[in-house]
Amino acid sequence: MTNLSREPVADRAEHNAFFPSEYSLSQYTAPKTNFDGVKFAKPYTGGKYKVLMVATDERYLQMQNGKFFSTGNHPVETLLPMLHIHKAGFEIDVATLSGNHAKFEMWAMPGEDQAIAEIYAEYLPKLDKPAKLADILDAVTAPDSPYLGVLIPGGHGAFNKLPESRDMQRLLDWALASDKYIITLCHGPAALAAASVGRADADFPFKGYELCVFPDALDEGANIDIGYMPGKLPWLLAKRLEELGMVVKNSKTTIDGSVHKDRKLLTGDSPLAGNALGILAAEELLKTAGV
Repeated sequence: MTNLSREPVADRAEHNAFFPSEYSLSQYTAPKTNFDGVKFAKPYTGGKYKVLMVATDERYLQMQNGKFFSTGNHPVETLLPMLHIHKAGFEIDVATLSGNHAKFEMWAMPGEDQAIAEIYAEYLPKLDKPAKLADILDAVTAPDSPYLGVLIPGGHGAFNKLPESRDMQRLLDWALASDKYIITLCHGPAALAAASVGRADADFPFKGYELCVFPDALDEGANIDIGYMPGKLPWLLAKRLEELGMVVKNSKTTIDGSVHKDRKLLTGDSPLAGNALGILAAEELLKTAGV
């Protein structure tokens, strides 16, 4: 058997940018997900209620050493929760901060998974031409809003601009004040840091909330050692959220697909949590819709 390289692979589209190593992809990706069908008894058929997904439109994340990680939205962490929500009867609208198309880590796409291929094809028009978040915020946050929740996909691309976005902050503030669901996993919770912009840490609205999130120990260790990333992240996600007063419930050293519900915040630890988080989100949304 050929030994796979642990060196990050140069992204020829950008200076000093890198994809994950061949070896890391052999460890972290698979041709199929663990989707084994929906678990709800019947879907919502009312046609009114929706979910808004805010995806990253950024490709390159600069690391501490100056190199760029070629990243985006992780396809499993995006499409698997979407699959359950969509099949539960809820339309998903897509927005990015700029209105530019949602970027995907296509190297993690499970190419032999028919269910994932179908949901990707179904939503590709919206992913290619999303709304600009600022342009729809008034409608999304209106008293008669049809949105039951916000989905924030994982992928290291969530580190780019979402944590500093005032538009993201306004959306999160609305979701909390209006008792809406916030569904996110892996590195997607980086967007929750937007709720701290311009505020003292003591005033962080998610203070005291419990969540699952990707372990810093892996981002500091294995993800660099096996060449998944070309250097250290600009900041550590779990550490920052804990500094803001959140409580990490999953393992701090490994991933096992853990999910957690705290009030209307639904979270998962990694791509391994995509299916379970989708099941949980569908169940909760159906409950709220009265199904």
